[in-house]
Amino acid sequence: MSELVPPHGSATLKPLLLAKAERAGAARRAASLKRVKLTSREVSDLLMLGMGAYTPLDGFMSEADWRGVCADMKLNSGTFWPIPITLSTDVDTADGIGIGEEVALADGETGEIMGILMVGEKYKIDKAYECQNVYRTTDIAHPGVQKVMEQGDVNLAGHVIVVSEGEYPAEYPDLYIHPAQSREMFKERGWSQVAAFQTRNPMHRSHEHLAKIAVEVTDGVFIHQVLGKLKAGDIPASVRTEAIQAMIDNYFVPGTVIQAGYPIEMRYGGPREALLHALIRQNFGCSHLIVGRDHAGVGDYYGPFDAQEIFDQLWDGALVTKALKIGITFYCTKCYGMATAKTCPHGKENQVSISGTKQREMLANGDPIPPEFSRPEVVAILQRFYAGQTDG
Repeated sequence: MSELVPPHGSATLKPLLLAKAERAGAARRAASLKRVKLTSREVSDLLMLGMGAYTPLDGFMSEADWRGVCADMKLNSGTFWPIPITLSTDVDTADGIGIGEEVALADGETGEIMGILMVGEKYKIDKAYECQNVYRTTDIAHPGVQKVMEQGDVNLAGHVIVVSEGEYPAEYPDLYIHPAQSREMFKERGWSQVAAFQTRNPMHRSHEHLAKIAVEVTDGVFIHQVLGKLKAGDIPASVRTEAIQAMIDNYFVPGTVIQAGYPIEMRYGGPREALLHALIRQNFGCSHLIVGRDHAGVGDYYGPFDAQEIFDQLWDGALVTKALKIGITFYCTKCYGMATAKTCPHGKENQVSISGTKQREMLANGDPIPPEFSRPEVVAILQRFYAGQTDG
């Protein structure tokens, strides 16, 4: 039986989360250290480091790594990496921290100590340079750009240990899966070719079609949804989970799909973020990432297939996990089913365009959702959620 893809840039996964028996003692030690407050994105990145999803990183990036990632999508070691993973603070806080000193990393919203950083470097960055290279824009209206521009003026780099995963394990006990766990799940099922489907939305018929194409050409699909912070208007993970499970239970062959979640916070970085999503899925054991129209995009900052084309620009050996590229999907009223331009010969007048944005608009307005747009079991769950929003 063929093996799963290896972790990215390493023979083994590199989780930075301490063993349970060690966490309480480390947290007590951290309580006596100087504290650095983390933004929600930095908390998310710390959790990703903790579970090994950011293998082979051992902490927040140095200036050389940051610069190489921005310019060439390479760490200083030459290993492929598409988006900076950095920790920032204000000048006064940074001035009070010495190189070689340990500092406690605290969630800026809850105050909980999440980890410890051994400070190896302090450096300032050109925020506009990062945004232009990574997001292809410096427009503050772009949510990823806004996050970078709001960062502190000094980055702290160094090795981290993670002492807490916050509420995720308790809040999502069946979804919150580490890369080591997903790899075991795949092996137990005899899967070696696994396609990941990234989602921050409930799955409509187009999403379902993408996943079913992947089921046909791989051993199984890993529906992997975002549990971290999203932009305003996106549907909460708890609702998405229920809706996606209803679709899996009613419209997929048993044993072909696994639903899971991970704590990443979306950057809406389009092409570069699609590469990061593939890298992460390689660590989870997936051989492919489904990349459809405008993957990880927002607004009109990226072309509809930029996230597919960027995979063709990588050098040999940069990334093992491949993009499973699928065109725009739609419901054809003549074919009486889902199709793409490769499988349907009919004109646009027969095509029902399906999008998460349009579905949210219809739900918010109380409009009926046609069956060619979304499965009735899914619609019922979403309508119940939106009705509760209106009542509130």
